[in-house]
Amino acid sequence: MTSIENFTSQYGLVGKIDAFGYLDYLKNTPDAPRKHGKVVLVTADTPLKASRGEGKTTTTIALIDALNARGIDAAAVLRQPSMGITAAGSKGGASGGGKASLTHPELIDWGLCGEMAAIAAAQNLLVSFAEKAVDEGKLDTILVPRVSEVPSRSLRQIAVDRGKGDVPERVVLTPTCELMQIVVLSRSMDEIAERVARMIAGTKGGKGVTFGEFVDLWRITSILTDAVKPAKTETVNGSPVYVHGGPFANVSIGIPTLVSVEMACALHDVVIVEAGYGTDAGAQKWLDIACREYGAQWPSAAIVVTRASTWRDDPDLAWRYPFHVNRLENLDIPTFPLINLWEGEDDQVPTLLETAEKLEFRKPVIGNLFRDGGAALADQLDQFIDALKNGSMPAAPHSHRGMSVIENVKWVAEQAYGVPAERVVLKDGFAASRDEAVALCDSVGVNMADLALVAVKSPATMTDDDRAPQDERTVTLKKVEIHAGAGLVHVNLTTSLTTPMPKIV
Repeated sequence: MTSIENFTSQYGLVGKIDAFGYLDYLKNTPDAPRKHGKVVLVTADTPLKASRGEGKTTTTIALIDALNARGIDAAAVLRQPSMGITAAGSKGGASGGGKASLTHPELIDWGLCGEMAAIAAAQNLLVSFAEKAVDEGKLDTILVPRVSEVPSRSLRQIAVDRGKGDVPERVVLTPTCELMQIVVLSRSMDEIAERVARMIAGTKGGKGVTFGEFVDLWRITSILTDAVKPAKTETVNGSPVYVHGGPFANVSIGIPTLVSVEMACALHDVVIVEAGYGTDAGAQKWLDIACREYGAQWPSAAIVVTRASTWRDDPDLAWRYPFHVNRLENLDIPTFPLINLWEGEDDQVPTLLETAEKLEFRKPVIGNLFRDGGAALADQLDQFIDALKNGSMPAAPHSHRGMSVIENVKWVAEQAYGVPAERVVLKDGFAASRDEAVALCDSVGVNMADLALVAVKSPATMTDDDRAPQDERTVTLKKVEIHAGAGLVHVNLTTSLTTPMPKIV
């Protein structure tokens, strides 16, 4: 009998799973044993500081340990972290902590499963092909950026002297690049090749030129052979965890690969999916990109993680957490607040429960997950498990394809940030940037309204000023960028950096 082991190979201390092959096997073998797991989304409050996590990964790991202890077959799907942030020490790792951690956290935090390095190599090879195309007169400009895991801010904009005049280039973090997005959204290697062919390399005479016009795509897909395979590891308590796809939901899509989640749902009854940063970032992109535009499963429940201090200590920002919880509830997603305690905060539990009751939340789940792991949660999950067991599989939401980019951003601003359409502001130069993007799309036969929207924003704010009174909050649109191969249109709003310089500690 064919099983997942037939599609798994050893890669150092972790397994690598040919998810494309396994899902194709299931598609062509209707009687093959499989499950139809329900997706649970773990997201978070908008953090007070962009460099401090609220504890999503620690929560995700503790949650699957607790569910497995309760006899429920649960697994987690995590995103591959960026070494430029985690290893440099400006925030915690992407492998949990304490009793809620993975068996080999260093493999995940330092990118040693290989996906990030392979994607970086392939993207940089594409740029090299674009540079060669400039030398050969096939391109005038280069639009696709080079990538690095630990870039300097001085590399955001550079100019390369080619003897015939400088050609501007730039460098971004690997997780933010278009090739990472293509890997996250694709269901087969053939689809990856097709998407890479549609990537816009640059322009010639003002018109876009795609890589498919001058690159042998097998050179790129060969580099990605292992990068497209999710890594399988486990928690210190033996719960299965799959790691695949890019972080950074503020400047990219910040979700695991769709195939890793689909594969996990075929293998387990409950699949916990972690989305980057907060409900306004990663959860918004799971719901509005992965589910709405690419057919991923709508969550059967959600966990919104926060710290006790975030919830309590800053009155000007106290509106954000209830907004996140209520927004998901209004989408008919049973949403459970989870308060991730730090050491010395146990005595605050009664007050936190009282506050949650006043806010009319579901009874929150509270614990020091670093110290106690899944044991802190196991006896608090009755309502959560009931929602999973008795809830129906939700219907797929309708697509936004065909909606103009400005109308799409206004919809996201109102739904995800609480800012009505009339207070979405266009910065000087935005309209010109939008028109240039439309013309670029038209020149390569792409309708920009068919691209899924990626809001590029600060991870620590939802609006231009979250401390402003509710009726004065605005969202400013700054510029538009096209990722035609990934099928995405980026709109920069509030503040954002695609090449942050990590704070070394």
